[in-house]
Amino acid sequence: MPGNIMLIMRFHLVSGEDVSVVSGDFSGEPEALEAIARALDERRSLVLTQARYGGESDLNGVVINLANVVSVRVLKTSSAEAGQYL
Repeated sequence: MPGNIMLIMRFHLVSGEDVSVVSGDFSGEPEALEAIARALDERRSLVLTQARYGGESDLNGVVINLANVVSVRVLKTSSAEAGQYL
């Protein structure tokens, strides 16, 4: 999608584990946070079509079940001090 940037999405799970996904599905942090909040409100999974999980180099489709997610942080960089919380 033209104009979209790569965002790092960090999901903090109920178990205490953090999972990071790099996604190019959104044009910025506000759009990503809105999509995540809408999926949480509607009790559905978050579907990403341009994502990298772990050390993968290729973009793939990813479905994230938000049922066990406590918080989400969306960042433009890998800095731990940047980004917005949901």
